[in-house]
Amino acid sequence: MLGKDGLLKGMSPAATISSMIIVTLFVMGGAFFPEAAATLFDGISGALLTHFKWYYIAILSLMLVFCVVLAFSRFGSLRLGADDSRPEYSLGTWFAMLFSAGMGTGLVFWAIAEPIYHFQSNPFITEGMTPEAAEVAMRLTFFHWGLHPWAIYVVVGLSLAYFSYRKGLPLTIRSALYPLIGQRIYGWMGHTVDTLAVFGTIFGVATSLGFGVSQINTGLNHLFGMEIGTSSQLILIAVISLIATVSVLSGLGRGVKWLSVINMWLSAVILLFLLCYGPTRYLLLSYVQGLGDYLTHVVGLSTWTDATKDSQWQSWWTVFYWAWWMSWSPFVGMFIARISKGRTVREFICGVMLVPTLLGLLWLTLFGGTALYLELNHTVTNAAGEAVAAVGQAGIVTAVADDVTSSLYATLELLDGGTMGTLASVLATLLVALYFITSADSGTLVVTTILSLGNEHPPRGQRVLWGVAVAAVAAILMLAGGLKAVQTAAIIAAFPFSFVILVMMWGLYRGLHEEVPVTQPVTVDTPVTIEVPVKVPPAS
Repeated sequence: MLGKDGLLKGMSPAATISSMIIVTLFVMGGAFFPEAAATLFDGISGALLTHFKWYYIAILSLMLVFCVVLAFSRFGSLRLGADDSRPEYSLGTWFAMLFSAGMGTGLVFWAIAEPIYHFQSNPFITEGMTPEAAEVAMRLTFFHWGLHPWAIYVVVGLSLAYFSYRKGLPLTIRSALYPLIGQRIYGWMGHTVDTLAVFGTIFGVATSLGFGVSQINTGLNHLFGMEIGTSSQLILIAVISLIATVSVLSGLGRGVKWLSVINMWLSAVILLFLLCYGPTRYLLLSYVQGLGDYLTHVVGLSTWTDATKDSQWQSWWTVFYWAWWMSWSPFVGMFIARISKGRTVREFICGVMLVPTLLGLLWLTLFGGTALYLELNHTVTNAAGEAVAAVGQAGIVTAVADDVTSSLYATLELLDGGTMGTLASVLATLLVALYFITSADSGTLVVTTILSLGNEHPPRGQRVLWGVAVAAVAAILMLAGGLKAVQTAAIIAAFPFSFVILVMMWGLYRGLHEEVPVTQPVTVDTPVTIEVPVKVPPAS
């Protein structure tokens, strides 16, 4: 049932009210008791990392295998929509929107900092600051940003697109459970699933906003001397969230689409700068070698749980990433489903998993590889006037140790300390801001779509309300402990929704198998009979 008047008009009252209560309690608790909130976050995330680290590792590996098998199965030629439907967006626009929604701010934030961290130490090397350490550093970074996150997005996005565009159900998380619980998706079970999805989405997007606003603050400090601190970051959250709210009011086909395209062009300019001013030959060699190295080790890394030493490294790197991606999956999955109507199952899986992965790994190579090269090949002049190696002394390692967000600007300045370097810093800061806006408005649009039972044009008032809610959660996380609180929130938010993802996988398999049984393979000449279930009851 949808509300017929007032604030809840056009929305699912049960899911909307329960989501509002959760967010309100969090915001009020964090605002009035920030230290207690930080302690609570640490305690819950610590318990999850201690007792369920194996679970996070296992579920991501399962999702990756599920996607690969599904791509080459007999279901691959099914179209996400009627058999004669075709995609709404061109391939170029589709890829741009995928990349902007799926990675964005986090990729800019970690592209240099993560390889530099692993370059200094990680469980797979005996000595840091060496060429071998640099190779392993890029391998681990590729692993965290490679196929696994996109496998999560495929599971959620494909489930939503299939049941909405193929089966006529609402474009919302609960619809993926239809093969298992039928019409009960419109009851308390469905409300619970959608509330968990909203919870995960808000905290997942807020995590990225926390990273993004820290990066923007550092960029403005580097360029214009803006003070770095919580007050500045809260102001930035307010200003940029206001812009994001204006964008989300314009809808998917205008604001989000054009921001995504602009993001891709700015990203191309930044990458071109790194390729031209950086160690070009080294970067090209590293990308090709890195892809092969990643594919060689991906299976072993996917199942490694650090059972012998049980160090904290994996908890605060791999498990954090896996949790972050899962908390993002309702948001990115819904967004990908919205822009993928008319594509086949195989096209969807291959496109979503491979193209953004290859682009993301290229990005990491050009940023992270440049930083590693500068640190490996830095020289200083000794007392005798001779140039001697000074590995790790270029300044990027120090920048990461002092402030993670400053590593980007330290690298760009080393490449060119003049006009081009300054221009690159300006573009990088602008890019982070645009990714920030894209994530915020896409997340807001997804939350309101879920709560309006799949309405692709949810009420404008609700879009504004939930845009404010996302900004408020991001602000509270910064007050409750900064980036550490941001990371713990992602780990906590992902845990309950991970069980929903498992159920979605089973529901998707059941739905596909019922439509295309083993004895009836899909061919071009054999049209598929689509049985459309009862739709959402009309508002009353």
